[in-house]
Amino acid sequence: MNARGDSLPLCLNQQLPTGLLEVELHEGAAELDALLGFAARANAKRGFLFVSKVLGKHWPVRPQRMLAIHERLAAGVPAAPGPVLFIAMAETAVGLGQGVFEAWLRAHPGQQALFLQTTRYRVGTGPIIEFEEAHSHAPRQFLHMPGTAHEQALLRSARTIVLVDDEASTGNTFLNLTQACRRLNPLLERVHLAVLANFMGAAATNALTARFGLPATMGALLAGEYRFTPADCPVDAAPAQRYDEGAERGAGTAFGRLGLARALRTPDALADRLAATIAPQDKVLVLGTGEFMHVSTLLGAALERRGLDVVVQSTTRSPILTWGAVRHALTFPDNYGEGIPNFIYNVAPGQYQHVLVCHETPAGDALHGLARTLGARLFHYHTEDDVEEVPVR
Repeated sequence: MNARGDSLPLCLNQQLPTGLLEVELHEGAAELDALLGFAARANAKRGFLFVSKVLGKHWPVRPQRMLAIHERLAAGVPAAPGPVLFIAMAETAVGLGQGVFEAWLRAHPGQQALFLQTTRYRVGTGPIIEFEEAHSHAPRQFLHMPGTAHEQALLRSARTIVLVDDEASTGNTFLNLTQACRRLNPLLERVHLAVLANFMGAAATNALTARFGLPATMGALLAGEYRFTPADCPVDAAPAQRYDEGAERGAGTAFGRLGLARALRTPDALADRLAATIAPQDKVLVLGTGEFMHVSTLLGAALERRGLDVVVQSTTRSPILTWGAVRHALTFPDNYGEGIPNFIYNVAPGQYQHVLVCHETPAGDALHGLARTLGARLFHYHTEDDVEEVPVR
């Protein structure tokens, strides 16, 4: 059944500044407005964007709403042989993937699983898998070898792989990464794709097993297909990635890039201290930075459990036009030091009484400038248990 109460597909035509987006939804149409909006991207490769309202990236989301979405996607992972390898796709779905992994762990106590995130930053000197996300504004990605012998053993013995992203459109990136993982671990027996929206279409979805060469399943909250006809308009061709293998970007190794076989701890002590300084009626934004997202959800959820009015979202390197589901845009320098612009969408100065910025990089000029713009406090996560509040200068 769709939002109109019948079994017909829901068809939408969205005239964007960058072209015409035609969407046909076959599943989940009743939840469309709660889950998804539409925006235009300054990207010659792909001039549109499906803006998730439950991802915590471009749109503010209540933490408990996000955790409920994580549980729904985790519940869609079929019973399968373990160990289970969960991989979250950077940048947008790093927090989503880690949340799904942790929800799966809660639902399957005692079962072995490993979480890894892809990343656009090289950390450490260990082996990596490199692959491309062709339609991305920053296409080059890495998957690092886990940092401990136990986690390396889980990776090499995993029999099921769960790939988590906000959206599936062609499946090419999933396929490329799966093939790379199978070369590393020939024991892999099945793959599951966990996404918020599956826009591959029914035929391509049904052909996943044949295409991947092993049993493959799909779990999504929305399903359908789309067609985009670009308009003849200028786009920003500026690069969103400047990779320098020898540069130290401040990207951490303790939160998923080198693997985790457990859930991150909830920052209860930090939440207690912060809650004591925030009035119950005040509006609070917990802001993640770039790929550093899941800790902001955990902190936001802890504050929400203490009765505060909290939403969570994140900065991004993705250039999006102010149109449709993107009502406001702030630009600031990249806190990872690549020299590319970063953005915050749907956040205006003065909108929140409290803005708490969670970051893994040292608090340089970029973060101090952002904090001054938003009247924010800065929290540098050295580890999940070692969080330093940095005075804003």
